Amino acid sequence: MSLLGKVWRVGFYSLAFVSVLLILGNLWVVSSTEASIFSDYSELPSNPVGLVLGTSSRLSNGMPNALFDHRMQSAADLYKLGKISHIIVSGDNRTRFYNEPMEMKRALVKLGVPDSVITLDYAGLRTLDSVIRSKEIFGQNHITIITQPFHSYRALFISHYFNIDAVALVAQEPGQQPSTKVYLREYLARAKAILDLYVLKTSPRHLGDKEPIAI
Repeated sequence: MSLLGKVWRVGFYSLAFVSVLLILGNLWVVSSTEASIFSDYSELPSNPVGLVLGTSSRLSNGMPNALFDHRMQSAADLYKLGKISHIIVSGDNRTRFYNEPMEMKRALVKLGVPDSVITLDYAGLRTLDSVIRSKEIFGQNHITIITQPFHSYRALFISHYFNIDAVALVAQEPGQQPSTKVYLREYLARAKAILDLYVLKTSPRHLGDKEPIAI
């Protein structure tokens, strides 16, 4: 066999191996968490704190982001129904021009949630960071995660790894389903989460002083 043929064969089997690992990893993440995902408010267990995972309020073209709007509406609904009594809004605040937690707080207040029950987590740079910080910084072992369905599996997988008793209320997805790019990114992110937790032992980029939430 020529050198080119050997390289092609190694490349093919390597790609096949990685593809199998990705598929198995995604199956593990989804199958181990799907029982903790709820779309019906009446069936959702109550928890003291809801954790809203951050996303931009605007799309790259400047239009409103429906993912953001639906997460805020779901969080506000849960609070008004008494399913949660406090809300952590966790997101990215790397520059003064981009502040997900503050945008989330403004949206929730407009929806009738008192600002006194909203805690801002400015260091939720990744889902991993947001989940760990809910326990290590804010002292919560029982949380309700609020995000879209495609994102909820990974968030719960991370929560359960750190022995956080978490469930997820899945916010409505936009009328048009998220793009293939969004699903592909999440597909890869689930595999990355397994690496972060079981191989790399990745820690949040920022921890800092504890700020326990008294409920």
